[in-house]
Amino acid sequence: MRALEIFAPILVFFAFLVWLSLRSRDKPETGFLSEYFLGGRSLRGFVLAMSLVATYGSVSSFVSGPGLAWRFGLGWVAFAAPQIITGFLVLGVLGSKLALIGRRLGAVTVIDVLAARFQSRALAIYLAALLLIFFTAMMVGQFIGGAQIISQAAGIGYVPGLLIFGLIVVFYTSFGGFRAVALTDAACAVLMVAGMFFLGSSIVQEAGGWDRLIEQIHAADEQHDIGLFSPTSNGALPWSLLFSAWILVGFATAALPQSAVRCLAYKKSEDLKRAMLVATVVCGALMIGMTMMGFLARAVLPEEAAFGGNTDAMIPYLIAHHMSPWMAGLTLIGPLAATMSTVSSLLIAASSAIIKDIFIRLAPEKGRDGLLRRAQGCTFGLGALALILAIFPLDLIAWINLFAFGGLEIAFLCPLIGGLFWARATAKAAFASVTAGLLFYLGAGLCHWPLGGWHAVVPSLAISALVFVIVALLTAPAEPSAVFFPDKARKSPSRRDGGLGG
Repeated sequence: MRALEIFAPILVFFAFLVWLSLRSRDKPETGFLSEYFLGGRSLRGFVLAMSLVATYGSVSSFVSGPGLAWRFGLGWVAFAAPQIITGFLVLGVLGSKLALIGRRLGAVTVIDVLAARFQSRALAIYLAALLLIFFTAMMVGQFIGGAQIISQAAGIGYVPGLLIFGLIVVFYTSFGGFRAVALTDAACAVLMVAGMFFLGSSIVQEAGGWDRLIEQIHAADEQHDIGLFSPTSNGALPWSLLFSAWILVGFATAALPQSAVRCLAYKKSEDLKRAMLVATVVCGALMIGMTMMGFLARAVLPEEAAFGGNTDAMIPYLIAHHMSPWMAGLTLIGPLAATMSTVSSLLIAASSAIIKDIFIRLAPEKGRDGLLRRAQGCTFGLGALALILAIFPLDLIAWINLFAFGGLEIAFLCPLIGGLFWARATAKAAFASVTAGLLFYLGAGLCHWPLGGWHAVVPSLAISALVFVIVALLTAPAEPSAVFFPDKARKSPSRRDGGLGG
């Protein structure tokens, strides 16, 4: 009976997402590609901001991150702190220029923009393939987290929970497209904030008030000598790893394609400015707030045996077993919303990579026939693949997510930032930088190279940037394009840059 009471609000939430997805399906007015993959470039400020926050805030933010904060204490909260700048960084650095260029080119994806900038179909396909690999890894992690939440809430096995979660999110993403994803993301972001406040108030209340809560955390810290109040968790989190966070989940996130594509989708410059403010405030509150929930949960769950020793299960267990049934159901919607919004955004971006960046480029004569059927089938197929891979779950979703984060940043940072802002950048430099950075990244991860506590993404990005600059200076650049560098171009935009679809 308790499981049914917990699951009832979640079922209402699922029904709402499906309804919102079906209701948001409009007939394309600006071309199918632009409508299905960008929502007709019509997102308003609040929806843009909340969609960006929901895309960035994943199951790692709501489940695995707080679980690690339960284990390591305030040091992991400090690790999460750089995420505050994400919304401002993505929209502030890329927003105006990427939107202007995207409209001039008719670009539907970030890779569209890069293909036009470097005039290289091979580079576009290479980046699309890397995007699919890392997106799939991220989606598998999200499916695992969503299944664990459903399993705890409904009192069912992991696999049935996975099927319920996976089929719903794949359905509304496949049939609704980008507009449905953006609107459901905005709704999810609101519910994520609400869930965080429900959880926080419940933890403080069960602990017997704020003062009693802090006393209990101190007691657990003294008993186990963890260093919960230490920024390095008594050396478990070295300073080099904490500084790495400012790259991995801070500055380098500007290159994440699932976030950058939002810059192609807003309607007016006023919407961009409003979104920068809203996204910064909400993202900061969520990322710091939810991680803090894990630290505070030590007062309620002092021993890991209560939730089986897997920190990914800590938050779902806490909600399902330490809150009233209806409140637990409402609170669980928060991490579910975070998970579903991330999966839907990754699915639609991955589908666009296959349809627009690979299929149409390799077979342009067939590219415009049956696009709706192909896009929906591709989105559903990718979701089904990730669902199948998630049947055998791995622990510590945060590390899966962070690995894929780093891979995407290495693949897109130099081509995107360098390509947009440095006229001297070349396709050969982009190829070489991405390859060199990824080879080092994979080598460091697989061979466990000693890096002095630094996350592998930091030296990998440094190598990637160095190779990018050196190769760019040694190779002959193309003549600056008027679309990208109007002050440097000597001929009109019609000389070489045309529309790319939609």
